Amino acid sequence: MTHKTDVVAMLLAGGQGSRLGVLTKSIAKPAVPYGGNYRIIDFPLSNCVNSGIYTVGVLTQYQPLVLNDYLGNGQPWDLDRINGGVHVLSPYEAIGGAEWYKGTANAIYQNITFIEKYDPKYVVILSGDHIYKMNYAKMIDFHKKNNADCTIAVLEVPWEEASRFGILATDENDKIYEFAEKPAQPKSNKASMGVYVFSWDKLRKYLTEDEANPDSSNDFGKNIIPTMLADNQRMFAFPFKGYWKDVGTIDSLWEANLDIINPNVDLDLSDTSWRIYSRNPMSPPHYIGKDAKVENSSIGEGCEIDGTVDYSVVSPDVIIEKGAEVKYSVIMPGATIKEGAKVYYSIIAEDAVIEEGAQIGEIPENLENSADWGIAVIGSKATITKGKKIAPKDMIASGEKV
Repeated sequence: MTHKTDVVAMLLAGGQGSRLGVLTKSIAKPAVPYGGNYRIIDFPLSNCVNSGIYTVGVLTQYQPLVLNDYLGNGQPWDLDRINGGVHVLSPYEAIGGAEWYKGTANAIYQNITFIEKYDPKYVVILSGDHIYKMNYAKMIDFHKKNNADCTIAVLEVPWEEASRFGILATDENDKIYEFAEKPAQPKSNKASMGVYVFSWDKLRKYLTEDEANPDSSNDFGKNIIPTMLADNQRMFAFPFKGYWKDVGTIDSLWEANLDIINPNVDLDLSDTSWRIYSRNPMSPPHYIGKDAKVENSSIGEGCEIDGTVDYSVVSPDVIIEKGAEVKYSVIMPGATIKEGAKVYYSIIAEDAVIEEGAQIGEIPENLENSADWGIAVIGSKATITKGKKIAPKDMIASGEKV
């Protein structure tokens, strides 16, 4: 049975997120908490709904349980629909038995039957680990207007960072004539954001051919896009302006969290015209004690704060006892910072406990030349015992007691 829709979005949420270390030991990267009230996947899902795309396949693979529970029937994002809606697509339901997704292109290939069910004209490919607000409908209109086979969203990045991205060279009409994956000598600073719009008939053809090629690594950036370009397909770059961050590393996740309290950063999560939806358990209002000191911080519901919090993002249901100090840190839901503990330049994951007088991380004296400076990370449900010191850059695994 076919439910016709013009556009199907496929959200790649299967990555292991190994660069996030202990934070993704037991949950998929897109399910990592962000900004107090969200998880990373809320951003692409909310962008879909706000752009009028209501058929979304979420491709999971690694540690999908938390993510699957979190998505549920898609109701918080208005994706609990009879036709379309959100569908979690795991590799074990794949054609011909359990075959893990080999690469981004293979993941989409394995779900061709899901896409065919909706008979779309266009397929939007998204990544589950970016923080940004984007109107995909405008990008699809741009794709149609250019009669494109493939449109890639691009962001101008600082030249010194360009070699970290897939870089596109375009002519004056935004037509792509060259693509280089992480080039050592970039020719342009237009970086691919990993957001693609394809005309479905073309994408299906290239996915099928790519799958049949034993030498392919079955990846969009390495295989599909270069092949389409070599075949002179109509490929265009859609310029994006605004906040975008790939939160694939500890440092970038930490920065992206603190960006929400930075007045100079263009990321307004309270803007109701482009809401970011999330599944939030209701908590009572937060409580800030009479001797507490809170400055330049975001404090979630259900928190009890009796200590000092400065330039930090504190998620719901966190307890910070008297005499405790939290500075330049990200505290995920349900963590407890006990009396006299110090947390500096750190990420404390869900339900972790920092006992009396312990110190996590430190405030760098000189940010510029401090090679040994870095974010300390405490995994979920870990316990740091009384008086213990955890150095910058150290990671304590989930559930550990040290």
